Amino acid sequence: MNVHSSPTFQAPQQVAFHRTELGLILGLYGRMVAAGEWRDYGISNLRDVAVFSIFRRTAENPLYRIEKRPKLRMRQGQYAVIGMDGQILKRGNELRQVLRVLERKLIRAVK
Repeated sequence: MNVHSSPTFQAPQQVAFHRTELGLILGLYGRMVAAGEWRDYGISNLRDVAVFSIFRRTAENPLYRIEKRPKLRMRQGQYAVIGMDGQILKRGNELRQVLRVLERKLIRAVK
């Protein structure tokens, strides 16, 4: 019997950012691009995590990664901002609160 013909078989789901989450992230991204700090981004939707990577230049490692891991919702929080060196800068269940760590960098860039 083929596994795919079984009525209980479900393809692995991917974690993705919702439209409202992307609105918050892209709003911040646009402000940082206008300030000349960021230049490119990439989005990855994987089985356990969705990642929004932020780059200063296209051909380098990301400056920051904004990750959504729904499995951590009841623990540390499903959203995290991770720096270039892998250090978790902020984690929580409210995306707006987690993104504030990057908004502070925008205030410094504008001064």
